[in-house]
Amino acid sequence: MGNSETASIPEDKWLAVLSNDSTYDGQWYYGVTTTGIFCRPSCKSKPPNRAHIRIFHHAEEAMSKQFRPCKRCKPASQLLPDEEWEGQARTYIEQHYNEPLTLSVLADVLHLSPYHLQRTFKRLTGVTPAAYIQQIRIQEAMKLLASSDLPITDIAGQVGFMNAAHFATRFQAITGLTPSQYRGAEFER
Repeated sequence: MGNSETASIPEDKWLAVLSNDSTYDGQWYYGVTTTGIFCRPSCKSKPPNRAHIRIFHHAEEAMSKQFRPCKRCKPASQLLPDEEWEGQARTYIEQHYNEPLTLSVLADVLHLSPYHLQRTFKRLTGVTPAAYIQQIRIQEAMKLLASSDLPITDIAGQVGFMNAAHFATRFQAITGLTPSQYRGAEFER
């Protein structure tokens, strides 16, 4: 992405970038060498310095040159098969279950629309992303209840529940036991 790779962008493409012209979307992409990000011509991001733009015919070409897709215009959103998006979603959830995760947050991280993420995730896993997040949180809570003597309110917070009462209600709905009952049953084994 150094200066030797930058070239003068043709006037028609420069005007398309400046005017966010969607008629060129899918025909070419532009990368900004100073940020390492590539966009669709219609991207609403602040126009870059003309001298820092590179033109790519395909999103794959931009990624092969180490450019990352823009989070705003999502130029690579249709490049991965649904199974890969679903796998990335599961991995992200499993690594960030204790953070505030919403469908919008996941969709933004994965460069998908919330609707597409919800529909695809449920079709491939049988559960919604929210239900999967809850399953992971309960599994982690079960591990903590069995292996520590942390107060239940602390465990609730550590696994991503902001409200201990809600945690207890969800835990019981899924396991059939309250967190205290589960802990007691685990210590009896």
